[in-house]
Amino acid sequence: MSSYRQILYHSVISTKDRKSTIPDQHCEALYKYIWGVVKNSDCNLYQINGIGNHIHLLTDLNLTISLSSFIKSVKVASSMWMKQQKNCPLWDSWGKGYGSFTCSFRDKDHIVSYIKNQRNHHLKESFTEEYKRLLKENGVEFDERYLLG
Repeated sequence: MSSYRQILYHSVISTKDRKSTIPDQHCEALYKYIWGVVKNSDCNLYQINGIGNHIHLLTDLNLTISLSSFIKSVKVASSMWMKQQKNCPLWDSWGKGYGSFTCSFRDKDHIVSYIKNQRNHHLKESFTEEYKRLLKENGVEFDERYLLG
């Protein structure tokens, strides 16, 4: 008998100290690189986008990989790659934490649209406001002292 499951994760990863260290003109190259990391992990990436201080991913993980291992592999590989890029002089690293929220497959198109629209979205809401809202909407208790530092 085969194993079946369907779990979408909407993950948010911020840069160290939430500093804007991802240059706008380099975002697409970073997203393509992360897409490759995800594919090499035998996982699915439905959408990736962000702004200078954070990214959003909508993924479906391989049955054999844990969420924490997946996020770690994305952060380690992409950080090493960013440090090698000559056009990312401000890059330091990703922040220590991350946020991930399970999503219904029925909500996939809505979340893809939300992630695609990050630039416009952040004209009205800061990253910190967005992150707190996502935590609250998903019933996650948090201590503001430790929000993605």
